Amino acid sequence: MVDTSDEWIRQRTGISERRIAEDDVATSDLCIHAARWAIKNAHIDPLDIEMILVATVTPDRFFPSTACYVQKGIGAKNAAAMDISAACAGFLYGLDLADGLIRSGRYNTILVVGGEIFNKIVDWNDRNTCVLFGDGAGAAVVQATDESKGILASYIGSDGDYADVDLLGIPADKIQMNGREVFKLGVRLMPEAAQRVLRQANVSVEDIDLLIPHQANLRIIEAVGDRLGMPREKVYINVDKYGNTSAATVIIALDEAIREGRAKPGDLLLLVTFGAGLTWGSTLLRL
Repeated sequence: MVDTSDEWIRQRTGISERRIAEDDVATSDLCIHAARWAIKNAHIDPLDIEMILVATVTPDRFFPSTACYVQKGIGAKNAAAMDISAACAGFLYGLDLADGLIRSGRYNTILVVGGEIFNKIVDWNDRNTCVLFGDGAGAAVVQATDESKGILASYIGSDGDYADVDLLGIPADKIQMNGREVFKLGVRLMPEAAQRVLRQANVSVEDIDLLIPHQANLRIIEAVGDRLGMPREKVYINVDKYGNTSAATVIIALDEAIREGRAKPGDLLLLVTFGAGLTWGSTLLRL
């Protein structure tokens, strides 16, 4: 379809495979599947959920929100539901909002989902973007706790001066990206966001058991880890299997790290991401 090769893609991005949703699958379908697993693992009833936050830039429709379809699909009839549009930073935006709402005392149980079907907005004739993105979803149940675990510090930010769609955006139904500029911004903003939450929690990089960065491409991931001074074995990478799933990358990686035993109870995890907007964020949590 484009002038590229498997070798070129692997060398430039670190991606060797990815998942593409079938034509009749909607973003909400992936989100519902992920949400059901999160609910099962959290041992809660869907009726306990008071808020559903779905981070996506590939919604089923402009309205109603994808979150409303998720609410219906999981039977969470007592929950308010809304979407978050913060591109690849969307899931950490959702965690930050959930953390604040729970700390306010108004909510006790919130479902945060990140889900995308990017193949529907990719220009398959554009070599710069069509080799990068995959489809997927992940979900987490966030609840109040008296234990010394969960979200310890959180930070989100944005800069509309970089909202130019020629940098990263969708000017005419298909995504466009200036890869070189995105790389420069990503390797600067993600370490800065990570350092900010470390300062908030008064912990050092050496205390971190696992860094889970946005899975944009391997070069960005490695550069962020290097700038933070994290040894490679403490940087989680699965972009090789899934590509860039935008708002879903961090939660898919977190779930997989837990399943693999790379992230264990008591571990201190640092999540960090950035996306179009520009948007960025970081979350420090203890399992």
